[in-house]
Amino acid sequence: MSDAASLQDFMPGGQLAPEPDARPNLIGLDRDGLAALVKDMGEPAFRAKQLYHWIYNRGAARFEDMTNLSKAFRAKLEETCRIDRPKVSMHQKSKDGTEKWLLRYEDGNEAEMVFIPETDRGTLCISSQVGCSLTCAFCHTGTQKLVRNLTPGDIVGQVMLARDALGDWAQTEEAGRRISNIVLMGMGEPLYNTDSVMDAMRLVSDGDGIAIGRRKITLSTSGVVPDIRRVGAELGLSLAISLHAVNDELRNRLVPINRKYPIAELMDAVRGYPGLTTSRRVTWEYVMLKGVNDSDADARTLLRLMEGIPSKVNLIPFNPWPGSEFECSDPARIESFLAILHRAGTVATIRKTRGQDILAACGQLKSESERIGKRERLRLDALRAEKEAAVGL
Repeated sequence: MSDAASLQDFMPGGQLAPEPDARPNLIGLDRDGLAALVKDMGEPAFRAKQLYHWIYNRGAARFEDMTNLSKAFRAKLEETCRIDRPKVSMHQKSKDGTEKWLLRYEDGNEAEMVFIPETDRGTLCISSQVGCSLTCAFCHTGTQKLVRNLTPGDIVGQVMLARDALGDWAQTEEAGRRISNIVLMGMGEPLYNTDSVMDAMRLVSDGDGIAIGRRKITLSTSGVVPDIRRVGAELGLSLAISLHAVNDELRNRLVPINRKYPIAELMDAVRGYPGLTTSRRVTWEYVMLKGVNDSDADARTLLRLMEGIPSKVNLIPFNPWPGSEFECSDPARIESFLAILHRAGTVATIRKTRGQDILAACGQLKSESERIGKRERLRLDALRAEKEAAVGL
C-alpha cells in the first residue's frame, strides 16, 4: 500500500476499496418483487411468502436462520442474494436516552436516523434523502447539499436496523415493541422522493410485515403541494406540515419552497387531505424564533389560517447549530404564544427538546458540524442558490 493512500482510497469507488457485492439486496422488494425472484430461481411460488415473512416480520439477517426453507434453497439464496442493512458509521446516545445513528450506504453516502424513547411511545425519525433538496433558513440539515434520494430499500433498511439495534423484533406491540411510531422528519423532503417513500411505507405498514400502522406513521413536508393529497388518498399516513410562519413574506424567507407553493395553496391542499377529523388532526410544526415569528399577533394569525381544519400545533424551541443566524424565543414568549392557542380551544404543545447534546434535535441533523466563517458562508449562499434553482424557485 502506498504511503500516500488516504481514507478516500478505501471508500466506494476508491482504488483500494473492496469490490462491491454484486448480489441483489432483497430489502426493499415487495411481494411481487420476491415472487419474481423466486420464479427466476425455479422455486415454488409459496417460497416468496415465506421469504417475505422472514425478512419483514421476523427480521432475519441471515438466510441460514430461515428454518422452514430447504437447506438447498437457503444455500442458493446465500450464493445469489443478500439481506443487508445499512452500515453504522457512528452511534451516539444522549443523556436523555435519545439515540442517533449515522448510516452509510453502499455508495459511501450517509444519512442520519434518531430514536426518541418516551414513557408511552418510542418514535423513530428516519430520513428520505442523503442531504436535503430544500434550504429552510433555520435548519442545519438544509445547509447540506442534496446528494441523492434514498431508495425504498434504503428507507426500510433504517427501520430494520433500528429494530436490530433495539432488540425490537417482537411479533406484536403487546409483546414489548419499542418502536411504536415512525416519523419522516429526518434528512430530506419526503415529497421530493414520493414514490420511494410510499413504496417503503407500504412495507413498513404491512400487517404481515413490519406492521407499524399507517396512522402511527407521520409524513412531514415543508409544503410540496402536488403530492400531499396523493399520499393521503393512497396511504392515509398522518400528516405534519412544517409551517413556521403565518404570512408569505416571512415564509418565503424561512421556508423558500413557499415561493413556489404559497400559504393559500398549502392550506387548500391540507383542507383536502383525506381522513382528517377531530381524532386525526394535521400537525402544524412551528419553530419558535426570537423576534421573528413569535409575537401574539403571529399566534392569532395562525389561528385564522387553521380555521376549519382539524389541527394540533407543535411549537418547537429553536435548536442552535454552528453558523445559525437565529435565536430561540424566550420561554415566557413561547408560553404566551401557547396560551393564545389554548384559549381558542386549539390542541397545542411545546415540543420537548431531545438529544440536543448529540445534535439529534429537530433541525440539527447533518452528517457533520462545523464553524461558519466568511468563506463557508459564501459557499453556503452559493449552495442555497443552486438548490433553489433545482426545485424551480
